[in-house]
Amino acid sequence: MVPAHGGREAEPVYRPILANRRGELEALSHLDPSLAPLLAPVIDVSLLDSFTVDVLGRLPAALLPAVDVSALPDAPETELARWGVPLVPVIGLAESERRLVAHGAAARAHARRALVRLRIGTDRAGPDAATAAVERIWRWTGLDPEQCDLLVDAADVCCRADVRVAEPRVRRLLDWARRHAWRSISVAAGGMPPALSRLPTDEPVRLDRWDWLLWQELANLGVGYGDYGVHPAARDTDQAGDRLPTMRYTADGAWWIYRWSRRGGRGDDRFADLCRTLVAAPYWPAAGGAYSWGDHEIVRRARRSGGAGSTSTWAAWCTSHHLAHVLTALRASARDARPGRMPPGQPIPGRPARPNRGGTARRAG
Repeated sequence: MVPAHGGREAEPVYRPILANRRGELEALSHLDPSLAPLLAPVIDVSLLDSFTVDVLGRLPAALLPAVDVSALPDAPETELARWGVPLVPVIGLAESERRLVAHGAAARAHARRALVRLRIGTDRAGPDAATAAVERIWRWTGLDPEQCDLLVDAADVCCRADVRVAEPRVRRLLDWARRHAWRSISVAAGGMPPALSRLPTDEPVRLDRWDWLLWQELANLGVGYGDYGVHPAARDTDQAGDRLPTMRYTADGAWWIYRWSRRGGRGDDRFADLCRTLVAAPYWPAAGGAYSWGDHEIVRRARRSGGAGSTSTWAAWCTSHHLAHVLTALRASARDARPGRMPPGQPIPGRPARPNRGGTARRAG
């Protein structure tokens, strides 16, 4: 939880795992400053470029991202302390000793903490091996357990069967995690299907948010929430081959997918039609364009006040709305939960959300 100030209730911290693509990073750069202290994004860096470092340096002052460079070579230029921007290092269980020392230096340079990311799909180890791995991390980074947040990453859960398989695995890991004095514990998963090209076009299609439903199954354990935003955990999506105007719009318990292929007129006209359909939907927020920067941009296109954009801008607007929606849901859950029910440092999960109705109801998986 974020500490309460001025009599306000403490607020939850949400950990979205986002790729270092222009769309996701642009959404973070337009985040409402009042929401920044409630968000702890994890940035997966698959390609190091000046754009990524520049955007990280221009994020809202209260937003401190965690950065994962495990996909990059273990080289001096990937040492996070050299980047010169405030961040939290993300540490995997199998990092080299050299990189662990570098992550320790990065942690001490800024927030004096780190995020340990345990991936269910790849870190296949029993409790004794996992304990040995985290003790190695603490030894080589020079950090204490109390300075480390733990993120249990369940990767993709795209149907009910995936949730049934993931839930007991996560529960076993959380049983192990409670043997150690972590600063906080969160669970993240991705629920967006890896491909959307087979979905119908020219009508909104409903997909269940199975990552959100997984977290609700774990609500009694008092863990924090994380997800992969509006994209799959596996980054090999079909976006490159599907250039139709597409919006992945988050609602309670579901996404509404808009893929518009209507012929006639210019591309701007087609996208304006998509946006007009979206803003007329029953799940469009009451605050309208004031709900988030992304919603504001969608309203502008519905009024033909801007161009159709690109896959990058569509991702930015949908991610912006998604971040605002999840934070709203987590804050509502915290208000609805009984005070003092969960341990310090954890968001308080609430009751399962009711899925919105309307449009074409189709379910993934």
